[in-house]
Amino acid sequence: MPDFDLLLPKSLAEAAELLATHRQRITVMAGGTDVLVAMKFTQSPEYVMSLDGIPGLGYVVFDAAKGLRIGAKATIADLLEQPEVKHHYPALWHAAEIFATGQVRNTATVLGNLLRASPAGDCSCAIYAIGGKLVLQRTAGRREVDIDDFWLSYGVTARQPDELAVELVLPPPAVGARGAFKRMTRTNDDLSKLNVAVQLEMLGNTCVEARFAMGCVAPTPLRLKNTEALLKGRELTAELLARLVESVPSEISPIDDKRSTAEYRRQVSGVLLKRAIEEACSAA
Repeated sequence: MPDFDLLLPKSLAEAAELLATHRQRITVMAGGTDVLVAMKFTQSPEYVMSLDGIPGLGYVVFDAAKGLRIGAKATIADLLEQPEVKHHYPALWHAAEIFATGQVRNTATVLGNLLRASPAGDCSCAIYAIGGKLVLQRTAGRREVDIDDFWLSYGVTARQPDELAVELVLPPPAVGARGAFKRMTRTNDDLSKLNVAVQLEMLGNTCVEARFAMGCVAPTPLRLKNTEALLKGRELTAELLARLVESVPSEISPIDDKRSTAEYRRQVSGVLLKRAIEEACSAA
């Protein structure tokens, strides 16, 4: 591990002041499951600021009218303890259920998964399909960033160096909402080599709205907007599902890596989306 100075703020205001002072020289740590690994291999920050001493950030709160609020220190395990998440946000709950190992789930935070900006992030994929906003705080106040605008490139987000991500807000479930998450891995505890999440608003067998997110097929998690458009406003049929399967490869740009090949990802991407849609609808 490189040498660094550990900062332990006791409030959000103090944390924001430290970020304003040190900016790019500081790394923020909540659970630490990504930060500590990165510091062993690729990062050498001058300062590490732990959120451990800041009270009141470990919440997962659901309100039927306002949606789901997740604080900066809420872990993957905290998410799984909430029955409202399983009922109203099944894609996110399932992504959390199969997230890494039990030890990691007890430590890793939901917001940390988003801030890592990895295209393989399972919770990131599910949240992208659901939609939502990140609340960022700096000394001058707070701002909200739509999840659609949050990931800029591999490992890069819209968070500025003097901003702290304090909360994720997911929208309240719509009438007829359906969701599902699926992934493919080499082993159960490994990172995904392909993942997909769907969020549907159904009226009978007709899709009113659709959001599809896929990971491991681009530098960031990816919205499949062209494929979404094929489904919106139409009745879900076997013929339409077949068209969706054919559409997905034209929207993705996977690469060869140690977990899979680009060609394999192209071949199975549409099928995995189809299975997620079928699972979401069968759970109604």
